[in-house]
Amino acid sequence: MPDSPISARGGVRIARGASPWLLPTVATAALSLARARKSGRWAAVAVPTTALAAGMLWFFRDPEREITDGRVISPADGVVQSIMPWKDGRTRVAIFMSPLNVHVNRAPLAGTVTSVEHVPGGFVPAFNKESENNERVVWHFDTELGDIEMVQIAGAVARRIVPYIPQGTKVEQGERIGLIRFGSRVDIYLPEGIDVAVEVGQTTTAGVTRIDRS
Repeated sequence: MPDSPISARGGVRIARGASPWLLPTVATAALSLARARKSGRWAAVAVPTTALAAGMLWFFRDPEREITDGRVISPADGVVQSIMPWKDGRTRVAIFMSPLNVHVNRAPLAGTVTSVEHVPGGFVPAFNKESENNERVVWHFDTELGDIEMVQIAGAVARRIVPYIPQGTKVEQGERIGLIRFGSRVDIYLPEGIDVAVEVGQTTTAGVTRIDRS
């Protein structure tokens, strides 16, 4: 299981699964700052390590959200990269997440997790078409709309996807379900007959942006 969420100073929530990256970075920054008081050489080290620690804290932030009403809400913060009709009648909405986005993903609907499958693959940039073959975690949810598929795709830097919950778990809409470290992509497949409310280039917010149209 991933580590528990961390509360930083000021009440900022840090994402579960951040510790392997965050704790060593923060510890190094704290050590260099402490030694910088006595050594100019350490002062030169303290500047980049502190900047890196601050960047890590920003990347792994996990803000609270007021969950939007709607049948299907965005599972990810990012930009809609593509909207593609699928052969089986579904529509795939692909959301690209840059390193500046919040990388905690949320359940697009309430339901039961029927499958969480890790699929090995490559690590090309998530905005590249070849990312279809990247490392991924494929989720299936049993919902009031039937089976909903969501895919977390690793990018060139994101070499680890951290699911928070196992198969068989009942989730509420907008509940946190996992983390992708660094730039990446999340795809959601809307069932046949569900109209898409977003458009390519639109910014989405996990738990807030509605994906379907009434």
